[in-house]
Amino acid sequence: MYDKNVNVRDADWTYKEIDILNKHLFFTAKSVVYLVNVSESDYINKKNKWLAKIKKWVDAHGGGQIIPYSAVFERKLSEMTAEEQQKILTEQKTTSALAKISRAGYHSLNLIHYFTAGEDEVKCWTLRAGTKAPGAAAHIRPWRGARMVVGEKTACGLAAPHPTF
Repeated sequence: MYDKNVNVRDADWTYKEIDILNKHLFFTAKSVVYLVNVSESDYINKKNKWLAKIKKWVDAHGGGQIIPYSAVFERKLSEMTAEEQQKILTEQKTTSALAKISRAGYHSLNLIHYFTAGEDEVKCWTLRAGTKAPGAAAHIRPWRGARMVVGEKTACGLAAPHPTF
């Protein structure tokens, strides 16, 4: 693989080989997210003369997600109040790239959010995607081991509850 300049992530592996490879933590086995810092005006206008060339290079070197953003624009947003941010974003007809960057990072690392709720608090835990309830329980409450009292999957969001609930 090294002689052929192939990333570990780009080869076909059996499940047995993957188990062995995972123990070595090869850097080229990781998925890649490329953050491309562009000028504020290029970000707002969603145009940059280099993005096509960057995409071509990324595709030729193993691929990966490309996220253009403007550090200058994000810094300016961070110094504003929520109302000022909303006004600028609406006027410029754009959004902050930070949420997209965060989601891409979670996705590329194969992570999920796992929420627990009690009478007095709601907590968000970070777990590997595909973790079963006993594994999540062991991660969240290590003193209990892999015992799960009850688990329930619930979708939540901004949508109104269904009338039959």
